[in-house]
Amino acid sequence: MIAFAQNLKLLIGEMSVSEFARKVDIPQQTISRYLLCQREITLTNLCKIADYFNEDIDYLIGRKE
Repeated sequence: MIAFAQNLKLLIGEMSVSEFARKVDIPQQTISRYLLCQREITLTNLCKIADYFNEDIDYLIGRKE
């Protein structure tokens, strides 16, 4: 979970959490909990985020760089 949170923070960059949440259609509170490692991501949301950033799921969860 920590690797995912760190990678997501890097990808979001300067964008606000609320703006990113709107763009990927995931509640802002859910994104915030992912970033704080307070909630495990669902496969559906992981796919939404991977598709938005055009990134490999393995990269997002820290299985490869």
